[in-house]
Amino acid sequence: MIPASFDYVAPTTVDEALAALAEHGDDAKVLAGGQSLLPILRMRLNAPGVVVDLGRIPDLQGVCDDGDHIVIGAMTTYAAVLADDLVSTHASLLSKAVATVADPQIRHRGTLGGALVHADPAGDVGAPVLALGAELVVAGPGGQTRTVTADDFFEDLFTTAVGEGELLTQIRIPKHTGWGAHYEKFVRVSHQWSIVAVAATVRSEGGTIAEARVGLTNMGSTPLRAVSVENALVGQPATDEAIRAAVASVADGTNPPSDLNGDSDYRRHLATVLTRRAVLAAAGA
Repeated sequence: MIPASFDYVAPTTVDEALAALAEHGDDAKVLAGGQSLLPILRMRLNAPGVVVDLGRIPDLQGVCDDGDHIVIGAMTTYAAVLADDLVSTHASLLSKAVATVADPQIRHRGTLGGALVHADPAGDVGAPVLALGAELVVAGPGGQTRTVTADDFFEDLFTTAVGEGELLTQIRIPKHTGWGAHYEKFVRVSHQWSIVAVAATVRSEGGTIAEARVGLTNMGSTPLRAVSVENALVGQPATDEAIRAAVASVADGTNPPSDLNGDSDYRRHLATVLTRRAVLAAAGA
């Protein structure tokens, strides 16, 4: 299908983009990489009067070093994230997850910030961002900015802390230099959305797990952190037996969907198996 007609705005600064959103209100939609919005427009599931394209704002693109953090612009493509040495060195979990996203064509168009704001629970970047303890910088009217922790960013299905008239501008990730990392994804066909996936990053000392962070993909209406599992892993030897016991409760309290790919019980079983594999790999066991 052909989208309904709309006006097109291509600002070159964040302030210009915010001004366009303020002017057009609910009638405006933000275009990042377009991998979710454009199919919606083509199917006429949404018909905005104005599309605000962020692709010409250089301040929203790229990765930089900021002391204890790396900072990723919201319009940085998956491909750019995957190719960046800062990300692979200090946030390797994100690199491993991004490598599983769709195919090269989509990775060259889709953006990290666009995926995070879209907040599809089956998307592959929410759980790693949670596990890495990221902070997300949101710009609003009047040039004001606020920082939201990843734990508070995902509010519900396709809903985040980015409010009306606001834009996600940066993803700030604490450096996890020297941490092991692994993203374990289960799909029926290559390049599909995750049926279930697990993001794990682990810091070991002398064969013992000193710190662990675990994020779950498609186990609820938002990406989830498995805090109880993280706590259970600390102090355990990095062995299959110990990790298997520590992750046994990973699906407790989750509410995974049931669909043609599997029911909720199947996904709970998958989460347990995949978490064990992800933590074992991240711990180097």
